[in-house]
Amino acid sequence: MSQPKSKNLLLKLLIAIAVTSIVPLSFFLIAKLLHKDKLLLPRKYGVESIIPKTVKGKQVVDTEYHQVSDLVLVNQLGQSISLNKDLKGKILVVDFFFSHCPIVCPKLTKNMKLLLRAFRKDPKREEQLDNQIQFISLTVDPERDSFQQLRKFADQYGVDHDHWYMLTGDKKKIYDFARYELKLTVGEGDGGAEDFIHTEKITILDGDRFIRGYYAGLDSFEISKCAYDLSLLTMEKKKQTK
Repeated sequence: MSQPKSKNLLLKLLIAIAVTSIVPLSFFLIAKLLHKDKLLLPRKYGVESIIPKTVKGKQVVDTEYHQVSDLVLVNQLGQSISLNKDLKGKILVVDFFFSHCPIVCPKLTKNMKLLLRAFRKDPKREEQLDNQIQFISLTVDPERDSFQQLRKFADQYGVDHDHWYMLTGDKKKIYDFARYELKLTVGEGDGGAEDFIHTEKITILDGDRFIRGYYAGLDSFEISKCAYDLSLLTMEKKKQTK
């Protein structure tokens, strides 16, 4: 059996383990298996314009994609955080929740934690996490979710405060970010008192703030796919810095 075929079989086996057992898995193992092969990277979302042009006598299409604008909120430690300045160059894993949610959010939070643990540099050591990736949870109920409340919620789930920010702030800014920057399908609204967003989607933003994936945060297979795509994006980032 050729080496590429062996790698592909091992890759499928590793993903199968993640999908069926949903246990922490270092997806760097998968990335290392693929580093010599051509990678099929996660595509970009949010086409903003398609411009036909001629290059060396040939007609080609230049596609421009949406880049997510900055958002400044307060994390669970009371620190002001700019997604595009303080976390410049980092890959972001973003979800939405609220601390009083009884059913969906606890499971979503546990799956986010599972994703975070998958990116331990050393699978045996909880504290050694990859610094290329930052996890972001935005509350959709900022009136009740003060940063102090988010700290309680974070501590309840054993959140790593350095690698996972739970953010609160202006409701309209958060809702506009979900609708118009992340392009989530959450229905129309004005961010007012009667407006409420409740989505289980997880969104990946790359270091340049292009949208690179949407995942159903309550689905086991989707969580594994998200982890795999993240591993590919970390490799893309490393290639860009060489």
